[in-house]
Amino acid sequence: MSERPTSTRVLSHLGVMVVVSAVLGVLVAGLAIPFAGVVGVSARNVADTMDNLPEELETEQLSQRSTILDVDGNVLATLYDQNRVEVPLTQVSRKMVKAIVAVEDARFYQHGALDLQGTLRAFITNAAQDGTVQGGSSITQQLVKQTLVNQATTDEERAAAIDDTYARKLKELRYAVALEQNHTKDWILERYLNIAYFGDGAYGIQSAAKHFFNTNASKLNILQSATLAGLVRNPEGYDPTDNPERALQRRNVVLQRMNDVGILNAKRVDRLQSKPLKLDVQKFSNGCVFSAAPFFCDYVIQWLLKDDALGANKKERRSLLNTGGLTIRTTLDLDYQRGADTAVRERVYPRNNAIGALAMVEPGTGEVRALAQSRPMGADRDAGQTYLNYTVPRKYGDSGGFQPGSTFKAFVLAAAVEQGIALNTQIQAPQTRTFQQNEFKVCDGQNYASTQDYPVSNSTGEGTFNLYTGTQRSVNTFYIALSQQTGLCKPYKLAKQMGVVGLDDADKWMVPSFALGVASVSPLEMAEAYATFAARGLHCTSRPVTAIEDIAGNTLKEYPSKCRQVMENSTADAVNDVLRGVIEPGGFASAWQLDSPAAGKTGTTQDGKSVWFVGYTPKMAAAAMIAGANQSGTPISLTGQTVGPNYISSASGSGFAAPIWGTAMRNIMGELPNEDFVAPSASDVAGVPTTVPSVAGLSVDSATRQLEDAGFLVSYGGYVNSGYAEGLVAYSSPGGGAVVPSSSSVTLYQSNGRPPKPAKPSGNNNDKKNNGNGNGNGNGNGRGNGRGNGR
Repeated sequence: MSERPTSTRVLSHLGVMVVVSAVLGVLVAGLAIPFAGVVGVSARNVADTMDNLPEELETEQLSQRSTILDVDGNVLATLYDQNRVEVPLTQVSRKMVKAIVAVEDARFYQHGALDLQGTLRAFITNAAQDGTVQGGSSITQQLVKQTLVNQATTDEERAAAIDDTYARKLKELRYAVALEQNHTKDWILERYLNIAYFGDGAYGIQSAAKHFFNTNASKLNILQSATLAGLVRNPEGYDPTDNPERALQRRNVVLQRMNDVGILNAKRVDRLQSKPLKLDVQKFSNGCVFSAAPFFCDYVIQWLLKDDALGANKKERRSLLNTGGLTIRTTLDLDYQRGADTAVRERVYPRNNAIGALAMVEPGTGEVRALAQSRPMGADRDAGQTYLNYTVPRKYGDSGGFQPGSTFKAFVLAAAVEQGIALNTQIQAPQTRTFQQNEFKVCDGQNYASTQDYPVSNSTGEGTFNLYTGTQRSVNTFYIALSQQTGLCKPYKLAKQMGVVGLDDADKWMVPSFALGVASVSPLEMAEAYATFAARGLHCTSRPVTAIEDIAGNTLKEYPSKCRQVMENSTADAVNDVLRGVIEPGGFASAWQLDSPAAGKTGTTQDGKSVWFVGYTPKMAAAAMIAGANQSGTPISLTGQTVGPNYISSASGSGFAAPIWGTAMRNIMGELPNEDFVAPSASDVAGVPTTVPSVAGLSVDSATRQLEDAGFLVSYGGYVNSGYAEGLVAYSSPGGGAVVPSSSSVTLYQSNGRPPKPAKPSGNNNDKKNNGNGNGNGNGNGRGNGRGNGR
């Protein structure tokens, strides 16, 4: 097609010129009014149109990226809809200011809202060239357009902001006039530099300087300034990361323009135009995927999205996080995180049919120091990636949790100590035992509703154990029998008070098998719970964020520790004394003993689907877990799987989870003080000295009630010769009036109704009935023991 003559192209744009002239006639006293009459456009009509437009443009706060920091102020992640960091004009290089003014609006400081000279010059040039060669809009007009686009919330509003109609141009011009009337030139230029898009995801001059040249806006040199100034007109077309040749040409155009307006001399321009771009591109990651602690980062976001103070609904809260320019100060310690990551990755690989996870919580504050898991964050399932956060409760990570096995025995242990059951209390624990479910007490003194049998077996041997040895050997029948004595209500409530949030459904989880860890929980919940023991009964809710600050550094909200004493100091001291035996010589996890005092508990589910170790020092608690799961997340048994460098022939918490815990804790031992636990009181170990009530001659039921009310455990020694009626209590051992520790076992002997033969005179007239010797020293377990524990 042949090119139209210049005169034709000029005439074809006459209509535009007439309207522009008419508008100018309104804005610039009497200027160009005659042009309006050429096509019948009256100055009055234009004036009326202008009067009907809003007089002022609302300039909302610009969308700015938020930054998540670790406990030492290091950047963990950035969140944004637009990658922008707003800066004042005083923090922008003067070279950058001169470059942007030279190329976009050289007379910016001389004219008002509209540069008549620049508009007419651009109009004639573009008309002659049949395209857009020069921009006629002033910086103020450009700011109006970008503001309208930036503040548009719907597709219709965005379309209207860029619509190429006279109505839109008039509206834009009216807003420009208002801006010039209400703000200084420096304010307008500052706003323009902060709102402008420079390409490749960089909004505003500070983000552009950092992204393209790894410097701050205040440090931009003349070449960098010219490059960035040239991008504003066409950010995609001149993007130096995609089109370096075009970006270089555009930069040189800017340099020439700076010569044209007298900023640079020709000789310097020639020299500068021969220089390369010298980019130093820095990639900004949006969100958590590339964070040094991706799942902790995700936990922070999900945790804040639950905070009503940050918005009326989740959408508003997310908008604040992505646009508010917040500084989010967290509790994460990168040294701890690296130690946790190393421990998990050494033991569980991303493509394994297993998930390894570890959480660290500081006792006494609840501050979450690290969250690590074996499957990286991402969408590539074949590479073992996932977006599910397996380390945190379901409401923060969408994972359903995993059964914690015998780690729940610690809650029954604590309940027993709280109820005055001494640590040296002995309970017979056979290899297998069948319990009656309705012999377990729930809350309000009620019995568990089911009448079904509950068979329990051990994998760790049988015998008579006390609370030390029964815990260290993790004896199932011992702990289910202990649960009968404590009831189910107290351990269940303690676990909830200590941070196990997945126990809300009492009907589902307050069950006879509670001590064996049948609920579904996360490592963070268990670390938080065991941190309560470390803090001597002070429970602190897990807390990933300490404060949020606004753009100016003002504190918007603080998140202090939320702590409450949920058990006596002495109870926690007693539990700590028992659980440290699991790690010390002779314990299941003794291979992972630390250089300082530590305590913990193993956990293994009966089906082998998960193994745990939860342990702590007085200053740090951590929960490690490995759960069998295919790449779709479906639970499977660990038995027969190769996990990390190990083949698992038989799953155990001590063999596979404890090494993760031990490695992680050893990695951070240099950061922790060498502090010991407080020793338990003698009464917690042996019981409170208590007088045994005299029960001879009572029915077995009455005698049992009296002894249990006094804090003793009751067992039965069978029938003996006695002058009491058959079936009544002949005597107890220890006998009535004896002073022994509470929680001691008192054995009842029943009368067979036949008086004993008179003793031969020997000078020793001890009364068996009163002092408890003789048959009272026999085995008080067996059939009668089950009966007594059920009461």
